[in-house]
Amino acid sequence: MADVEGTGTPEDPWILTTPPGKSEFEAYRDPEADPPALVVEVGATQLRYHLSCIEDLHAMLAEHGDWMPLGNKDEQKEPDDGTVEAWGRSADNPVGGWYGLKKGLRGRFGNYVPPVLEALGLAEVEHNARNNRMRAIA
Repeated sequence: MADVEGTGTPEDPWILTTPPGKSEFEAYRDPEADPPALVVEVGATQLRYHLSCIEDLHAMLAEHGDWMPLGNKDEQKEPDDGTVEAWGRSADNPVGGWYGLKKGLRGRFGNYVPPVLEALGLAEVEHNARNNRMRAIA
């Protein structure tokens, strides 16, 4: 695991930053939620994604075999094709659509989930001002 504060539990969440490094957020696994969730807290806002997104995104990136653009977008905006954000909403992903669980807050998958994979040592994520990409680590 990368040098990250926290253990990823509700009592001791990971303290992470978005890929550009401009915003800090907390994230943790909540396997007892219905459905089990990856919880992201940004200030007073809480986003929830299917907990399986961690393993599913890693598997997809490993199969993809190369860098993939993150494509961070709000739920109301259409993501660019071929991005992590587009995959996180695609009917072709393992959950058959949105990984985001909270209507109105289902977007930003490409902003908040990649740093979790990086913290777990499952992916490499770029940290440029914009147009960041990620790839799986075997």
